[in-house]
Amino acid sequence: MVSWKGIYFLLALFLASFFGSIFMLGPFLPLMFVSPAWYRWITDRVVATWLTLPVALLEMVFGAKVVITGDGFIPGERSVIIMNHRTRMDWMFLWNCLLRYSYLRLEKICLKSSLKSVPGFANTKARSNEFAEKNGLQKYEYVLHPRTTGFTFVVERLREGNNLDAIHDITVAYPQNIPQTEKHLLNGNFPREIHFHVHRYPIQTLPTSREELQIWCQKRWEEKEERLQLFYEGDKYFDVTGRSIIPPCKSELRVLVVKCISLLYWTLFTLAVFVLLYLYSFVRWYCVTVTVIFVVQQKIFGGLEIIELACHQYFNKRQNGYRKAE
Repeated sequence: MVSWKGIYFLLALFLASFFGSIFMLGPFLPLMFVSPAWYRWITDRVVATWLTLPVALLEMVFGAKVVITGDGFIPGERSVIIMNHRTRMDWMFLWNCLLRYSYLRLEKICLKSSLKSVPGFANTKARSNEFAEKNGLQKYEYVLHPRTTGFTFVVERLREGNNLDAIHDITVAYPQNIPQTEKHLLNGNFPREIHFHVHRYPIQTLPTSREELQIWCQKRWEEKEERLQLFYEGDKYFDVTGRSIIPPCKSELRVLVVKCISLLYWTLFTLAVFVLLYLYSFVRWYCVTVTVIFVVQQKIFGGLEIIELACHQYFNKRQNGYRKAE
């Protein structure tokens, strides 16, 4: 049954995201064609302010507890994060972890397109078992067999440009309820606790060949299966103390301040937009115009990120041409 908590959560996120895109990102769209680097610098920070909102809602309004164990993150380090999926909402819950390490502004998500519409443990588990049988691998109960092609591709490309310092392997678990989809959140089924176990691997410790990288990734998922089996069949803690055992970059007081500011800001921002839309016709026309631009570019080009990438490539080629001419 739909609950007011679920309606409030999804509506607050949608309105903040929609109005934020129109009134905070929209004015900077022309900058993409003049200076893509500055456009990215600004949009990263605007988006990061929104990413704090689901964290604040989950923890302050709905009382979710976050427990982090393991190695943690090193500030400023360039890292690839690999994580198991217990639900199709894990990518959002991960923000609760990253906020404590100042990574929200820098985070970029890569995932299979099928995960947009298929829950992490729906028919994908059956397909994972079929993959295991076909390749002579053991069947997993708590994780899916990793498809290592994307992982090796990302690692190899980042290595080529000397843009990778470490791999952070994160295992996520939920000791009580596990909301699988947005429908579960709409029904008010929020996680009471979210546990993250972090294992950091310096890039120098990883193998260099593609085949060995694939095997390395598969080994990490074997470890995840064992770790999650101990978690769910034991006391449902990655650490026996049941507490976070690694000091985050931000104190819990600082995290609390960020969450409070986020809730206050996005609530007032959303209300202010509604007032402006009601009072001024030019605001309504602006909102409609930018909305149409967003919809049309998505249909024609496939998303702003495609246009932005083309702008980056154009400016890079032009700069390289200037260097050659000199």
